[in-house]
Amino acid sequence: MQQSAVPRCAILSVGSTGGIGRRRQFITLLGGAAAWPLTARAQQPAKLPTIGFLGQSTRSAGSEWVAAFVQRLRELGWIDARTVALEYRWAEGRAERAAQSAAEFDRLKVDVIVTSGTPQVLAAKQATSAIPIVFATAGDPVANGLIDSLARPGGNVTGLSLQSNDIARAARTLARRGKEQLRSREAIGLLCSHRK
Repeated sequence: MQQSAVPRCAILSVGSTGGIGRRRQFITLLGGAAAWPLTARAQQPAKLPTIGFLGQSTRSAGSEWVAAFVQRLRELGWIDARTVALEYRWAEGRAERAAQSAAEFDRLKVDVIVTSGTPQVLAAKQATSAIPIVFATAGDPVANGLIDSLARPGGNVTGLSLQSNDIARAARTLARRGKEQLRSREAIGLLCSHRK
């Protein structure tokens, strides 16, 4: 015999000897039974926001990055399986694996894809134009076609990039100018800013 999902209730007799108090109890019980499905439906847990984490290599090689990521999420109040769902996929250093994982995140309809490394970001961008993609590091995002420009990235991709080519070019220019300035015995200075 299959059991019903409806709760079992005791039925009170409402006779003339029961009085008004028993009738009120019955009406209250009946009203509670009618409202029970609405209450049960309201208590169903909502779908947690889901973060798709696409790692560059393997789980063991990326364990320190994952630990730092999860710790920071926790500090911000996002706790795995309580306030956010985390889905991990690992590219294992293979572009085709990154593409498969990114496509899987698109099918799962994760809320955001977090990744690192130019091949993984490219794979995620090719898989979806709707899901936001946040990268921790990537090569020149403009030259690699990840974004339109640094000033106006456009699209669904954002993140951090070390512009080492631009920095190296600027350092060479400064060194050349500095050398010229030193020959002419003019003073030179370098102003740097490091913010935490």
